[in-house]
Amino acid sequence: MTTQTTTRQSWSSRLTYILTVAGATIGFGATWRFPYLVGENGGGAYVFLFCLAMIVIGIPMILVENVIGRRIQKNSIDAFGGTANGKNIHSGWKILGYMGLLGSFGILAYYMVLGGWVLNYIGSLVSGQLALSAPVTVETTAAFFEQHIHNNPIAILIYTAIFVLANYIILAKGIMDGIERSVKFLMPLLFVLLIIMIIRNITLPGAMEGIKFYLIPDFSKITKELFIFVLGQVFFALSLGFGVLITLSSYLNKNENLVKTATITSVINTLIALAAGFMIFPSLFSFNVEPNSGPTLVFQSLPIVFSHMWAGSVFAVIFFGLLVVAALTTSLTIYEVIITALQEKTKLSRKAAIAITLGGIFVLGNIPSVLSDNVWKEITIAGRSIFDTFDYVSGNILFILTALGSAIFVGFVLKDEAKKELGAGETFTTVWFNYVKYVIPLIIVVVFINSL
Repeated sequence: MTTQTTTRQSWSSRLTYILTVAGATIGFGATWRFPYLVGENGGGAYVFLFCLAMIVIGIPMILVENVIGRRIQKNSIDAFGGTANGKNIHSGWKILGYMGLLGSFGILAYYMVLGGWVLNYIGSLVSGQLALSAPVTVETTAAFFEQHIHNNPIAILIYTAIFVLANYIILAKGIMDGIERSVKFLMPLLFVLLIIMIIRNITLPGAMEGIKFYLIPDFSKITKELFIFVLGQVFFALSLGFGVLITLSSYLNKNENLVKTATITSVINTLIALAAGFMIFPSLFSFNVEPNSGPTLVFQSLPIVFSHMWAGSVFAVIFFGLLVVAALTTSLTIYEVIITALQEKTKLSRKAAIAITLGGIFVLGNIPSVLSDNVWKEITIAGRSIFDTFDYVSGNILFILTALGSAIFVGFVLKDEAKKELGAGETFTTVWFNYVKYVIPLIIVVVFINSL
């Protein structure tokens, strides 16, 4: 990074920013959620709609958050303050920033636990507790998941704590020496691991059937309801409403082309999500494993596949290592949303803000999420476990409402200032602004109603 003012830094290059945003938006969204949703919702039909949704709502909303974040270059709360068009902005708009923070807390509450699950799998593969040297059955992988994940709270808490500690070490070094430097290493590593897994999968016997399922849409499965559902998943896929893009954009140089960076970001996210499918579906079809097993696809179905492969345990470790890297690049940036806000709102030192953020989320979020599978499994909220409640409230309510408020904020509060900040050509700016002002809110309302 380079110093832009005495109080704010900017990314050292467009590539660094794009890699950081790509890391923020990949995570479990691309490597875990996207593949199982594809498997549940008709393969190629879901992929086709996902690509379409990126154009309909993805790129326009990335620009919304870019504009809000870079405008006055402050944290995700104060980004909704200041002045616009010669008038003071009502402080009530800052509630959108607080909603984003609450949503970030909610997602990290269970997201870090997923990281603990993955580390547990790696540890079990290396130690031989999960032996894949010979073919295993769905009963075997289900029993392992139940015994070592759901009913092993001490181990999961330890692995989750290790994952949190890895985040702490990087975050403590700051934006430049921590996040930026780690992303320069982690993202290329992610790409290398991804390529290794794709090559292994597409060269398996019968892999073409999986590729056909994945890429060729069955248009009879494309419905209005599915498209609305896919639109909602784009929010998770691009970290919209988290405050992540607002925070990262606050460190973006004023001379940077927002349209170009937003387009590249969405394309990279889509390509990596698509690539994740290539490292999963060919192998599922090659070994006759059903692709529609839902959230357990990665944790219960894929180990069966690896057990049929040559050097399956090695490829399983590579695969789960890839998941850890993807999760780390995302968790770092979500944590940073809360840390930056806490620093700038309270004047705490960075290390104090990090300790409070990571420690607070671990105690109030991670521990309850782990215990919700076992010790506290009888505790439910509206029929959902604590783990599922964090996921539902953050992903289906807070993020969508924050994104809705952000679009309205740009269209009805920032107005001409948003157009100026975008810095694009007059025709594109006019089309984008009116689309964000009048169309995007309607789309988000429909998505929100559908998600309840």
